[in-house]
Amino acid sequence: MTDPTGITGDGSARAHEAYDRTIEAYGLTKSYGKPAVRVLDGIDLQVARGTVFALLGPNGAGKTTTVRILATLTEADSGTARVAGYDVVAERSAVRRSISLTGQFASVDETQTGEENLRMTARLTGLTRTAARRRAGELLERFDLTAAARRPVRTYSGGMRRRLDLAAGLVGSPEPGVFFLDEPTTGLDPRSRKELWEVVRGLAARGATVLLTTQYLEEADRLAGRIALLNRGRIAAEGTAADLKSRVGGHRLDLVLTSKAAYLELAGRAVHHSPGTLTLGLPTDGSAAQVRALLDEIDPTGREIERFSLHSATLDDVFLHLTSTATPSTPTTPDATPSTPTPPEASAHV
Repeated sequence: MTDPTGITGDGSARAHEAYDRTIEAYGLTKSYGKPAVRVLDGIDLQVARGTVFALLGPNGAGKTTTVRILATLTEADSGTARVAGYDVVAERSAVRRSISLTGQFASVDETQTGEENLRMTARLTGLTRTAARRRAGELLERFDLTAAARRPVRTYSGGMRRRLDLAAGLVGSPEPGVFFLDEPTTGLDPRSRKELWEVVRGLAARGATVLLTTQYLEEADRLAGRIALLNRGRIAAEGTAADLKSRVGGHRLDLVLTSKAAYLELAGRAVHHSPGTLTLGLPTDGSAAQVRALLDEIDPTGREIERFSLHSATLDDVFLHLTSTATPSTPTTPDATPSTPTPPEASAHV
């Protein structure tokens, strides 16, 4: 692959150190099956070094396929990508030495202890017994697992297993490194999710670059400096959480309508819908002048609105608004279940 940056991929340390963008992708496309169904339709991504970048999107939007291409597990049909300054095709081995990939399910051995898992992984990466023991100890301490180091992993909580999974991904990767986290908090309870959020913040604070896919919009809001919303294989929007919220007005005026007819008449303008309670949320800048103007426009007789309330816009509003109104020409397909067999989507340490 080549790319618009002009870096030739000659392995020069100077070129890689000078590179500010740890992840770059241009025009990535990917199709599966016969007849071909396009999962990625020409996406561009740029992720700055030492930041957390969140990739959001509904099921089948192309999130996992994007991660697999960047992690060298799948080749794009067209387009270019570089990770840590290396081309993901021409310099696949160098990319793999620079990254850690954690999928939707922890890939640790439940019959071994946490320490045994890390020592085994370290030995598989080529470390000596002494170096493997030392590296395991460092990571157990860093991820707050020292007290549980000699317990079988089957006794760990979901959050502890996830921390061990991330630690295993760091065993053979140079730090600060690049982390691909594909829905890492799937199935975790709220406390375990918050524990993992702290781990992600800690990675970024140490200079790591994190690309996070998630179904939890609150997660992206709290962790990511920048967010891209992927819909049907295309980037529907990108920016900071505040940037994206401003696209739906920055605030939301929730209206409880007095009749189904009034609800249906306004539904096309809303970013939030609750037909059971006849409630619609409309975008607004939150100013008194605009709220008054909206109410006068929508209900000039004062008979259609039972009550209203004003809220700050959320990423949920952005997500629902952009994924419901965006209409790319290509059909969607489940991202994790393409027609043509691909390697498993489970967690892997590359």
